Amino acid sequence: MNALTRWIPRLVIATALLHFAWAFVQPNAWGAIAADGFYRSLADDSLPDYYARETSVWFMVAGVALLAMGTMAAHVIRTTGRLPAQLGWYLLVLGLGLCVLYFPVTGGWPVLVIGVLSLVASHRAPQPAER
Repeated sequence: MNALTRWIPRLVIATALLHFAWAFVQPNAWGAIAADGFYRSLADDSLPDYYARETSVWFMVAGVALLAMGTMAAHVIRTTGRLPAQLGWYLLVLGLGLCVLYFPVTGGWPVLVIGVLSLVASHRAPQPAER
């Protein structure tokens, strides 16, 4: 296992933590969401703070998804000694989509870079012996 393979899950988890921080630290709408009782608190897109609500929730959701990918990648590496290429492809597609849709100001660039690094790390890993 190379150093890059060990660092990929850490980078993904760090990105997840940044998403959580941004979801709750930035000017957000969690107070309004809680005041509405959470249930259907994002259903009315005519609310003046609708986009702040959407942003808050989607940053949290992305944080959960990235945390899941990072912790599962760490588990796979501990179990097999290899980083699955699928992680790199998933991150690459996510990052590329964000970069295209929100160009040039987006947080998708780090996800794109981590995806490329993941593919490099999975390619460099020793292949299991064929049976």
